[in-house]
Amino acid sequence: MRDPLGQTEHGYTCKEVVDLAAHYVEGGMTPEQATAFELHLNFCDGCSTFIDQIRETAATARRLSEEQIPEELREKLIDAFRDWSRR
Repeated sequence: MRDPLGQTEHGYTCKEVVDLAAHYVEGGMTPEQATAFELHLNFCDGCSTFIDQIRETAATARRLSEEQIPEELREKLIDAFRDWSRR
């Protein structure tokens, strides 16, 4: 296995994997799309690790309630997502 090259690997580029990560993790792909996506992951350690991190982050977030997040941190997270969505 190798690090991400940013090239198309079995139908997806590393950038496309990043863009579609949530869709994949949430089960929103057709079986054909998921198979091609998983082929990329099988040959790209960087993207495979990224998907593992997305899954772990989602699992952690499901265990938290909004009240458990300190107000200051909540504001920083909201600002970060606003900045990210403007890109």
